[in-house]
Amino acid sequence: MREVYFIKQNKEKWLGIEQVIQGKIKKNPDDLSSLYINLINDLSFAQTYYPKSNTTVYLNHLSSQIFQKIYKTKRVEENRILYFFKTEVPLLVYQYRRYLLYAFLFFILFTLIGVLSAVYDKEFATIILGEGYVNETIENIKKGNAVGVYQQGSTWGSTIGIIFNNIGVGAKLYIYGVFAGVGTLYALLSNSVMLGSFQYFFYDYGALKDSARGIWLHGVFEIFSMVVEAMCGLILGASILFPRTFSRFNSFKNGFKDSFKIFLSTIPFTICAGIIEGYVTRHALKMPLMLNLIIIFGSLAIIGFYYFVYPTIVHKKLNNQINDAVL
Repeated sequence: MREVYFIKQNKEKWLGIEQVIQGKIKKNPDDLSSLYINLINDLSFAQTYYPKSNTTVYLNHLSSQIFQKIYKTKRVEENRILYFFKTEVPLLVYQYRRYLLYAFLFFILFTLIGVLSAVYDKEFATIILGEGYVNETIENIKKGNAVGVYQQGSTWGSTIGIIFNNIGVGAKLYIYGVFAGVGTLYALLSNSVMLGSFQYFFYDYGALKDSARGIWLHGVFEIFSMVVEAMCGLILGASILFPRTFSRFNSFKNGFKDSFKIFLSTIPFTICAGIIEGYVTRHALKMPLMLNLIIIFGSLAIIGFYYFVYPTIVHKKLNNQINDAVL
């Protein structure tokens, strides 16, 4: 059978399956299973006769999505939160992985802008960070306590304030994506430039090592989460700019649903960052250096694995299950 005829013969069925996946058409578990088996037959045929075709890629993607829907339906009685973090979010991160790459590239670029701005303009850090903060920190550095600013207030009071502040920053990075992604990039620019100038400020005063021992205890979770939240904003913006075959409203609705789930996954990391900043960072310079390094690189390993490595593992596992079903 020619591929064009194969597509023409099954196009309406595949579009109907897309509507089921999007929730526009409701199906019970038995009907979902029938659709899945039918689709697997089409995928098997396409893999045999059109192995390198876009049709095969499309059917494989469609099969993955409907398999997820069936799997989710079967697992609904189990721990929904566990499923959300263990399977649903990683698959979404894998699906939108290029936006995570874009977010990191913009973050690195904007941070370098902050560093270079501070290098060529000695007053830049004061403008960005505020004169009061800069003067206080200079005094702390002279006293040999570069992280003194983190020792103010009570531990629990600081922690609560920090957590809500960081969630607010993350929400802006995400929600500003409705302005076609430009709002997200502006928010990311503001925060990244601040980080770059902030780090160079400590370097300029010879306290970069001490500041890094303290700042990155909580900064790994905080900054990495910020980049993922920017990723969510870019997904939201792209859903408006590039609706593909959907109406712009439906594209936005799908983009919002997916990006909001990824955004929610950053909240536990943001809370952890606030707890570390409120309770641990104030003791950074009194702690053994090895303990600082274990917390910093341990945090990086955890969040890096979750957003960069684990999504690929989950995706491959799902593909293997689909291939087993085909065979």
